[in-house]
Amino acid sequence: MHETPVDAWLERGRAMVLRGDRAGALAVFVEACAAHPESIELACALAGLQWQARQSSEAEARLRPLLALHPDSTAATFLLAKILREQGRMLGVEIAMRAWSAAGAAPIGERIQAIELLDDCDRKQAASDLAEQAIAQGSLDARLHAYAGMLAIQLGDFERARERYLFALANDARALDWQSAYGLASSKRFASGDDPDFELLRGFLRRPGLADAARASVLFALGKASDDIGDIPAAVTALREANALVGAGVDFQAKQWRRVVSSRLESKPLPPLNVARDDFAPIFIVGMPRSGTTLVAEWLSRHPDVCNRGELNAIAQHAQELARAPGIGHGALVHAAHEYVQRVRQDDTSARWFVDKQPLNFLHLDLIAALFPNARIIHCMRNQRDTALSIWMQYFAGHAQDFAYDFANIAAVMSGCDRLIAAAAKRYPQRIRSVRYESFVADAGTLTRELAAWIGLPDFDLTTAPESRRVISTSSAWQARQPVHMRSVGRWQAYAPHLPELLRFDA
Repeated sequence: MHETPVDAWLERGRAMVLRGDRAGALAVFVEACAAHPESIELACALAGLQWQARQSSEAEARLRPLLALHPDSTAATFLLAKILREQGRMLGVEIAMRAWSAAGAAPIGERIQAIELLDDCDRKQAASDLAEQAIAQGSLDARLHAYAGMLAIQLGDFERARERYLFALANDARALDWQSAYGLASSKRFASGDDPDFELLRGFLRRPGLADAARASVLFALGKASDDIGDIPAAVTALREANALVGAGVDFQAKQWRRVVSSRLESKPLPPLNVARDDFAPIFIVGMPRSGTTLVAEWLSRHPDVCNRGELNAIAQHAQELARAPGIGHGALVHAAHEYVQRVRQDDTSARWFVDKQPLNFLHLDLIAALFPNARIIHCMRNQRDTALSIWMQYFAGHAQDFAYDFANIAAVMSGCDRLIAAAAKRYPQRIRSVRYESFVADAGTLTRELAAWIGLPDFDLTTAPESRRVISTSSAWQARQPVHMRSVGRWQAYAPHLPELLRFDA
């Protein structure tokens, strides 16, 4: 019989942690694990402390044999996943979560946490597989079905997305708060005003006590559906109300934005690292949202040596961290570059070129140039009126696009984007290349080949390559999977009589 029970060891170690004595707590849990090698709780407590003490290898080494014996341990699996995620080992996270899921039925709350973790790690297929597994096992949880619908949209499985969204909408009133109506409308192109989804969406609007965010989501869905069938007056009516509802709840200030842009323009370039890695060549695709960034990224990622990581927030996060530092020295830049490479490379590819298509990275071109002397920056341009209209018609996730719901704010951001990229093009003329959306959709193959040659990619016939199977997590999930077409070129002209605000933008 053990002299000291597990609970007593846990209480003692946790008390030391609360007092700030982490070193003492580590020693206590090492002793406790030696006394109770079978205890999952003690092993997880020790591994967690080791991780916090930057002893990630030791923590992982403790968790691996534990999970070999107890693959259904939620605490051990999630802790291992956090350790792997911190190191950019997203494939490792996926493997760990799949093993945990296969080991037994978990409560739906834990299942959704696992799906969210995989989603955050950009392992969308794995997240979808866990969701679909739970649904196949009989789960009627509307949250799970709504999440499965969102993942199916991003994976291009539009029929499955409709099925999941319809279930969520039929079984939980909160599904409107989860933007399920907007997801449903985004899962197809409407062909007729007789489509029963129109009446379904109008019925949602008649629900009493509908929250503004939910109402806005339904209105954006109606606007999209009306646009599909060419009913422009109905589309504008729905979208005006939707944008007004969302715009009233955001805190974007054009004056503050202009100050940010001016500060960027007046700042001195950062000292470059001047050391390029032979195995890592980043490609940044920037510009206004809805200017063709997703389309260009998708075509470039047809090349077998290119890995498209989608829209990352890493550069913006590093910029914020460096801005909070008392000074930006060489060591801080080296650390930021290392962290970015680790996050982007991950553990699932041997590619050398990596695409980061976060459009708003145009705010951080000096930082990109300093961190990566071999970076290539593609600036996507599009007719201003078409761009503004397309932005105004979207319901964006998150707050980075809070400017999108007011034409004056869109104009302010567009002006700032142009000024920042023009300044960067003067500083780094060899690193930046502009591509017009209208030219790209007219001859995507030729322009992609030109971009590939400029980037330095090995010869490869991109026009005959299969389309990228990249997950598309942006509002372009449907459009980017359709054959390249010219329908969106000059689209603003049909809207101008109903949206005179478009005329403030350059034609």
